[in-house]
Amino acid sequence: MELQGKVALVTGAGSGIGRAMALALAREGAAVGVLARSMDKLNATVADIARAGGHGLPLMADVADDAQMAAAVDRLLGEFGRLDIVFANAGVNGTWAPIDQLRPEEWDRTLATNLRGTYLTLHYAVPHLKRAGGGVIVVTASVNGTRMFSNSGATAYACSKAAQVAMVQMLALELAPAGIRVNAICPGSIDTDIAASSEQRGLGAIRAAVAYPQGQVPLTAGKPGSAEQVAELALFLASPRAAHITGTPVWIDGAQSLLVG
Repeated sequence: MELQGKVALVTGAGSGIGRAMALALAREGAAVGVLARSMDKLNATVADIARAGGHGLPLMADVADDAQMAAAVDRLLGEFGRLDIVFANAGVNGTWAPIDQLRPEEWDRTLATNLRGTYLTLHYAVPHLKRAGGGVIVVTASVNGTRMFSNSGATAYACSKAAQVAMVQMLALELAPAGIRVNAICPGSIDTDIAASSEQRGLGAIRAAVAYPQGQVPLTAGKPGSAEQVAELALFLASPRAAHITGTPVWIDGAQSLLVG
């Protein structure tokens, strides 16, 4: 229970990595604001937290919506009175297509959720971390755009993820005097439902020919990692055990991104 008395905000907490992190934080004693766009998924996550003896607060909001995010953070503070940990995890794969076929509105949708959503989450959360005398931010980026560039057509997604890492490293310096640590996790192939937020078209003509020995995840002979494994990494970065780590992207991909750039 190393996070007893702490309050956390987890975005994209209705499923996958966000849900696993919300459960992990609650297991360690934190009260958790559970934020997503689907109330059904939120209620399911909060119910699981309650069954394990924890305290979760459902916050329905679109991370790309300014007013909704302001209201969600206000509700969290009204319920718990403070904020110590932020896991900015909400994201979509968006549309993967050749650049001359990728429509402007598709580009905008991906960047709105992945990058604007991260900005709005931190914009409204950071003042409360400062008032708490310090805190922790962990941002979910990706191997795409940071160490792997072979997924042709994923330009909007990769750019949003590269920008998240740049944001983390900028803010690590900016927020260090306030005692706020900021790090990024960069998952590779993970067994989640993010593919449901994806559309792919026209990739056959541009996809780089890549042959992976024994599958594309060397450590596991091609088997993807789990959301729980990613949550354990994020939990470590959010904990006092990582007290001297900030401004650091950490790849969790079973060496997948080392096979090809």
